[in-house]
Amino acid sequence: MKKTSTRLADGRELIYYDLADDTVRDAVDRRPLDATVTTSEIRRDELLGDFVAIASHRQGRTYHPPADECPLCPSEDGRLSEIPDSSYDVVVFENRFPSLAGDSGRCEVVCFTSDHNASFASLSEPQARLVLDAWTDRTSELSHLPSVEQVFCFENRGAEIGVTLQHPHGQIYAYPFTTPRTALMLRQVAAHKEATGGENLFDAVVERERAAERVVLEGEHWVAFVPYAAHWPYEVHLYPKRRVPDLLGLDEAARAEFPRVYLELLRRFDRIFGENEPPTPYIAAWHQAPFGPLDDFEGVTRDDFALHLELFTIRRTSGKLKFLAGSESGMNVFINDVPPERAAERLREVASS
Repeated sequence: MKKTSTRLADGRELIYYDLADDTVRDAVDRRPLDATVTTSEIRRDELLGDFVAIASHRQGRTYHPPADECPLCPSEDGRLSEIPDSSYDVVVFENRFPSLAGDSGRCEVVCFTSDHNASFASLSEPQARLVLDAWTDRTSELSHLPSVEQVFCFENRGAEIGVTLQHPHGQIYAYPFTTPRTALMLRQVAAHKEATGGENLFDAVVERERAAERVVLEGEHWVAFVPYAAHWPYEVHLYPKRRVPDLLGLDEAARAEFPRVYLELLRRFDRIFGENEPPTPYIAAWHQAPFGPLDDFEGVTRDDFALHLELFTIRRTSGKLKFLAGSESGMNVFINDVPPERAAERLREVASS
């Protein structure tokens, strides 16, 4: 992998990740951009103890542009975009309309390919590995920023999820706090460790799931399963078999196998509802250990956390979506219409031949 860092016309950082070591990236952003102005503010909810990002400047962000005006395509044929070069493998840049900025963290966009009509599932294994390497590199770099405590790499796919740019891309949020979801997991890990005299909760969960009927796919270094208490109609958790706290901890064997396993999962997701259905909308979310202090979780260290990816769709059946209504949105109690065992069975049925 070759990494080349540059600056856009308004001062934001952009980084090319290339498969070929001899690739030259010297294109200049020729757009007449003013400096980016953001109004991101983090507020704490005293009753719930969680945080809300107030980012009113995002109201003006790019919204469903036509394909020939996509800001994530390369700059070519006289049309200038966020990416100054005429082609790229993988590129990462600071979001022009970030939810988090400055002392409130940082937001980045990850473009998986220059092909506007592609998807992550259509990437080659080398290209998917390059994305993994980019995620890992950004996790390392962002973790060293003084305002950052947790790094979150994710992909939103599909208009049903709320995606406003159809080009295949994901995002990275670098939060200035430990996120509520991660804090819940860490509290459970701490309680289980104390109650069992030191057993790791993640290890225990993965061991139980591997012995159950909800395993979807298993390789030498990774295992994917529908969890016992899945929140979403089709939800898969992907774990490396060797527990590590973050993407930086993966060894070469796990990195080498990841593209094959993950691409197969994504391709199965697109077949859940039949070949004639539109592509399955989904969220893919990497859970990594925080880089900030863990003083609120007695007896827990970063190494107690287990890196894993959560992949789920809000489509519950053909033509119907799962909405977060009163119970989910008001009380945070999920109701799942698809039994996890049946979801796992369907995801095995649609395996590549």
